[in-house]
Amino acid sequence: MLNISEPKITKQSEGKYKLFEQPVFDLLFRSYFLLAMLASVIALSLWLAHLMGSSVITSGGLSGVVWHTHEMLFGFAATVAVGFLLTAAQTWTGLPSIKGKGVFYLVMLWCIARALLWANTELSIIVAILVQAVWWFSIIWVFSRLVIGSNNRRNYFFIPLLTVMASLNITILIADVSGNSGVALHFSKSMVLLFTLLMTVLGGRVIPFFTVNGAKTQAIINKPLIESLLILTVILSIMIFILEYFIALPFTPAALMIIAGLLHFVRLSRWRTSKTLPVALLWSLHTSYIFMALGMILLGLSYLDIGITFSSALHLITIGAVGLMILAMMSRVSLGHTGRMLEPRRIISYAFGFMILSAIIRTFLPLFHLPVLAWQLSSFLWAVAGIIFIFVYWPILTAHKVTP
Repeated sequence: MLNISEPKITKQSEGKYKLFEQPVFDLLFRSYFLLAMLASVIALSLWLAHLMGSSVITSGGLSGVVWHTHEMLFGFAATVAVGFLLTAAQTWTGLPSIKGKGVFYLVMLWCIARALLWANTELSIIVAILVQAVWWFSIIWVFSRLVIGSNNRRNYFFIPLLTVMASLNITILIADVSGNSGVALHFSKSMVLLFTLLMTVLGGRVIPFFTVNGAKTQAIINKPLIESLLILTVILSIMIFILEYFIALPFTPAALMIIAGLLHFVRLSRWRTSKTLPVALLWSLHTSYIFMALGMILLGLSYLDIGITFSSALHLITIGAVGLMILAMMSRVSLGHTGRMLEPRRIISYAFGFMILSAIIRTFLPLFHLPVLAWQLSSFLWAVAGIIFIFVYWPILTAHKVTP
């Protein structure tokens, strides 16, 4: 088991454990934010090269499209989500989160999993499944110990959510390496929808709170009825989407997806978006939420065969909602949790802009029969945004916390 308390350093052990005292191992968000963004840039570059005919992604393990989907969903998005949750849990519970040696071990597990997945042979994927399972178990155990140990009932919800994510992750890998790529892709799409549930819950908490504090607005109070209907609609749409692949249902999740998107817009209408325009760390979050609402509506409309494909609508969510919200949250959390003012460098606003363009291009350019150009431009813009984040935040996330 991983120790969630900071390792004790004695004079005799000071030299031996000095590595664990490095700032990058202080809390999990530091290392995981940097590693996840770097991995996304590399993985996306490899995927684009694969699409252009290169054999950089070998065919011995995962199929190319599942490899790409897995690394963006789990190597990037889930990694950042985990880094955020295990950092936020310290604030939520008042208990010390995992630090030092524990963080180092989780980083090593993550790196070993990436190496095995990028090798992409049948044997390496089998070993990667085991490593990934250990990684997820460790994450869930640490988080559960924090929230249950503090009786923090409000955040119990994340325990089953993380468990479902872990189960989908392992199922995707096993299905694809077993030759069931269709099942793996279906569960990959389901994972994207699960991220919309995570963003619905977290976004509903933090975006109004950040808006009030950052834009100095009056208190924002969400309507309980809208909140309940939204959560219920999102959950039902995900359940129906998962089931319809295996069972012939007399209906599709299309209507529920459209309703969920509209409810997101109703919820957003109370968040005073216009007041956030001068604050990059706020308008970026609001924009990502708009992309999620629009993406859900387009997912529903894709069932009606009106031109927009399910894949294009899904990429509006993966890039515009998940990617942009993650970039905005990392930019904010990296400052706040290292004791710095919530004033990012101006170039970060350009990174947000590049991510927005990446989402729009990947979603809508294929409508003009330019899919290859959409892949190329979208990947390039994501990579530029990622490199900007790494360049700006590397010295911040690897340095000691600033104290007043």
